[in-house]
Amino acid sequence: MNRRLISIILAFVAALPAQGYNDHRGHNLDSLEREVARWTPDAVDHAGEADLLRLNRDYRDLMLGYIQTLGPKCEFYAHKALSISEPRGWDYASLDAYRYIGQCLYGRQQYDSAMFYYNLALDALARMEAGGTSPTNPEGYDQLTIDDTRSMLYGTLGNLYVETGDVPHAMELYTKAGQIFEQYGWNQSSAVLYYNIGETWLDEGETRKAEAAYRKSLSFAETAGDSLFIAYARKGLGRLYMETGSSAKALRYLREADDYFSQHDLEEVIQRKDTFQYMSMALRRQRAQLAVILCSLLALLALIAIALLLARRLRTSRREQAETGAVLEETLGDLGALTGRDSRPASDIELSPREKDILDLLSKGYTGPQIADALGLSSETVKWYRKKLLVKLDVSNTAELISIAKESGLI
Repeated sequence: MNRRLISIILAFVAALPAQGYNDHRGHNLDSLEREVARWTPDAVDHAGEADLLRLNRDYRDLMLGYIQTLGPKCEFYAHKALSISEPRGWDYASLDAYRYIGQCLYGRQQYDSAMFYYNLALDALARMEAGGTSPTNPEGYDQLTIDDTRSMLYGTLGNLYVETGDVPHAMELYTKAGQIFEQYGWNQSSAVLYYNIGETWLDEGETRKAEAAYRKSLSFAETAGDSLFIAYARKGLGRLYMETGSSAKALRYLREADDYFSQHDLEEVIQRKDTFQYMSMALRRQRAQLAVILCSLLALLALIAIALLLARRLRTSRREQAETGAVLEETLGDLGALTGRDSRPASDIELSPREKDILDLLSKGYTGPQIADALGLSSETVKWYRKKLLVKLDVSNTAELISIAKESGLI
């Protein structure tokens, strides 16, 4: 699911305005690890505050460096950083470590454990706001640092609530984060946030809300001059228009996104692969729509020809009129077969586009993980949709779900 990647980016980008964070994967982490390894417990116990500040920063640099590559190492160095910051009441340093431990747990879908560490981070933020002392600034933490940190935590917690199915709570937190981003003019962070919101609403089948969010993401990305998130927003709009049946618009936005992704390496390669998949789906749907239009035109021409033929024959004798009635009955039966009309009554059950997609794949024998891969969702989100389908169709298992869906004409 794209949201997994974007949620990590959100955690990093939200810190950009105040932190000036650069990608530590480009630094020599092996050298830094050798340097911190010289610090024995006894040396730490006898170190001065300046040395401890530097060591804590080194531990956090290693934590940041390993966040996307080696989760256990990220957690190890986060706990090492906490062993220095917690006893000394360095709230911001502790908060930094708490949230990255939470991020590692989030990445492993250990959501309850992640929430525990995010709450520790919120507690540290409350102490900062209440007048906590910064080891590098006797006057404490300024409002910019507090707001920057708060917005980051709101965005990260919003992602967590989305994954656990509590979308309303997630949107409350996203809104609060967005208000802080816009207050300080952090357009890049706003672009990331609204892309996340668009992805969430689209997965929920709320296409109008999704479109509004994607367009806000595109606007903020263009204002920031961030070509990466201009591409992300266009990809989101392309995916949305594909789902709503506007294949031509979908292809236009997807091609614009691919123009960017095709020129960049690293994580953009993954995005280009996803974009190609969406483009292929959009092309197939466009061809299917053209086929439907062609069939409809042929059916209309057939109706006109039949109507002319019947009008001419009805002006003949009664015998010919009787023969014409038989021909009309036979012809209308053929017309029903030609246009594909089904005498089966329509189901009263209403499903969202996403629910229909998942129901279709379940009927084809796809497993939960396979559906997640096919639709770009997390496994937890697929489970959540399956439960909704079971409730809507009043069944207790997948076999009954598929059987009732077929009887009702839903698949």
